[in-house]
Amino acid sequence: MDVRTALNLVGTLTKYLSLTTVVPTAVALGYGEPPWPFLGAGAIAGGAGLLLERSTRGQTRLGTREGFLVISLTWLVAAAVGALPYLLSGEPQLDRPLDAYFESMSGFTTTGASVLTNVEEISRSLVLWRQFTQWLGGIGIIVLALAVLPRLRVGGRQLLESEMPGPEIESLSTRIADTARRVWWLYLGLTAALAAILTGFGLTGIDDRMTLFQSVAHAFTTIPTGGFGTRLTSLGEFSAASQWAIALFMVLAGANFALMYQAFVRRRPQAFARDEEFRLYIAVLALGSIVLGSQLLAQGIATGEAGVRHAVFQAISITTGTGFVTADFATWPALASMTLVGLMFVGGSAGSTSGSIKVVRHLLLGKILRRELDQTVHPEVVLPVRLNRRVVDERTLRAVSSFILLYIGIFVVGAALLAIDAARTGLDLSVLDAIAAAATTLGNVGPGFGIAGPYGSFEPFSDFSTLVLVALMWLGRLEVIPIVVLASRHYWRTV
Repeated sequence: MDVRTALNLVGTLTKYLSLTTVVPTAVALGYGEPPWPFLGAGAIAGGAGLLLERSTRGQTRLGTREGFLVISLTWLVAAAVGALPYLLSGEPQLDRPLDAYFESMSGFTTTGASVLTNVEEISRSLVLWRQFTQWLGGIGIIVLALAVLPRLRVGGRQLLESEMPGPEIESLSTRIADTARRVWWLYLGLTAALAAILTGFGLTGIDDRMTLFQSVAHAFTTIPTGGFGTRLTSLGEFSAASQWAIALFMVLAGANFALMYQAFVRRRPQAFARDEEFRLYIAVLALGSIVLGSQLLAQGIATGEAGVRHAVFQAISITTGTGFVTADFATWPALASMTLVGLMFVGGSAGSTSGSIKVVRHLLLGKILRRELDQTVHPEVVLPVRLNRRVVDERTLRAVSSFILLYIGIFVVGAALLAIDAARTGLDLSVLDAIAAAATTLGNVGPGFGIAGPYGSFEPFSDFSTLVLVALMWLGRLEVIPIVVLASRHYWRTV
């Protein structure tokens, strides 16, 4: 284990990340706001990254063990960099280091949970930085999922090397640099397309509230399935047209980016229909929408187009882990609440910006269970599990089962810790609230129920619970395994 090499790469990444503060600096100057919080944050991060890079120079090769440490540390460091502008700005809602770190971790992990109680009170440049952290986290997650985790034998899809465990489809590239470059253009294109559509709604009067600033801000958080909003009511104040447009792009953002590359860039739209995971992904969205819609219409909570729109939007938003809301779903019937919590454990497609378990793992688990039932009746039958007509390696199947068990175990521990701490501090947190808070942060979804509901905030949680929530976001974003590996004795053995 070469810690020096790992720290060197973390220093390099931190140095480059510091350059991103140029964007909110420009916005601050444009709106006549103080740019110093962003300039100061960039200088501190850049200086620290450069110092770490130079003090750990070496010529050793970055291996698998170092890779686990790099990706785990990178998200911790990125959250620290993202918290600096909050602290330096003097914003009262984010003046505590832990609150600033929570907000930044939520941004870079594209979770969307927030400790802000009134987002409309903070400056526009700080709002844009908040949105931009999710956009940066999203592209980092895509490259991580498509190019880095497969090389470390982790992730929902292994795209680069056939011997790696995991569901496999055609490789985008044999080099991480090529993968990053190609996905970058697709990611940027989707962001620009949504921003243009929303801006068009504003200019034509379809949605007077959708200014250029609002369009860009929401595009920054839709494509990475982040969900940070610029209003207390999230998207509730915007027009139906804007909500439908964002819902469509949430569906795309929750799909596998490798699949979209095949369909849109290589002009093979049939790739969607041929992919089993994508078909199940659409089926889950449809089923969730139907269940929610039936409840809203039957209870008279919403009628007509509005009822359908709220149901479809929330099913998509929660499943993909975006976390936008168009209505306060905390007031919906019990079955609707249960459905939403269940969707928090589904996630989008592997190779997307979504969090949670991912559709492909549910698909494979179902195939594993079906095989077990068939072999119980016919023990002598050999039944390989196939995905997209290709046999899935047994190591992959074991990895999928292990991941799901580990994920559920971490969720249970997280929910228990939140409930225990709430009882200790006297916080009004019901069992459902604790379950939802753990599920929404581990799944990188965003809103929960109760005090942390759609129109609520995570601010009332104690410092201990806040740390638990930060840890859950971090664990969920990095697919659990890399961080759990760091806690293993075998990882740190030199032989």
